[in-house]
Amino acid sequence: MIYLTGDMHGELERFQSPEVRRLRRGDSLIICGDFGFLWDGGKAEQKVLKKLGSKKYNILFVDGAHENYELLEQYPVTEWNGGRVQQISGNLYHLMRGQVFTLEGKKFFTFGGGESKDRQMYKDVGRWWPQEMPSSEEMEEGVENLSRHQMQVDYIVTHEPSPRMRTLIDEAHKVSPLEMYFEGLVRSVKFQKWFFGSLHTNRSLTGSHICLFDQVEKVDGRSGPLHYR
Repeated sequence: MIYLTGDMHGELERFQSPEVRRLRRGDSLIICGDFGFLWDGGKAEQKVLKKLGSKKYNILFVDGAHENYELLEQYPVTEWNGGRVQQISGNLYHLMRGQVFTLEGKKFFTFGGGESKDRQMYKDVGRWWPQEMPSSEEMEEGVENLSRHQMQVDYIVTHEPSPRMRTLIDEAHKVSPLEMYFEGLVRSVKFQKWFFGSLHTNRSLTGSHICLFDQVEKVDGRSGPLHYR
């Protein structure tokens, strides 16, 4: 089975929740950005990453706004289930931006990245990286990969939402280039559900757009992609 959850920010206790502990061998847990376990590169952190990679289920994450991209970029890129990944440790993988993966017969389009609201604070302590905002090349690659699948997938997994989804919660938010890219995807890609994190709430905004934080959502496996407008 495939499960999804939201931002973890390096909180190891999230893996001790009853919902996560029920995962079995061969299952997958997808994290919608701000994974946070790649932060200082120290020995204690490496020990945690090794522990996570030894889980009986796959731990898969898209990157968010709060990741150490210098550390992340040190991991080699490889192919896995149809898309590009970085294997962090054992069953722990980073799902790269603009990729289409096939998991248990379902197609997942993944696109991490985001924009820090508290950017200056992170800059002041030397913990901000410009790579948080995807490049135009990554966005183009995403469209190319979607085109190879006739602009149709079962699920979309991102950290940030499309702008129309964010305005349901934050009307005053300034739209980023990434969110405008997602708005284009909303209009051109057929999908069943779109899962995202970043807003730190558990809420189904529409029948097809689901915001996750600490809730664990199981993919229901239904067929019939939707085209949300």
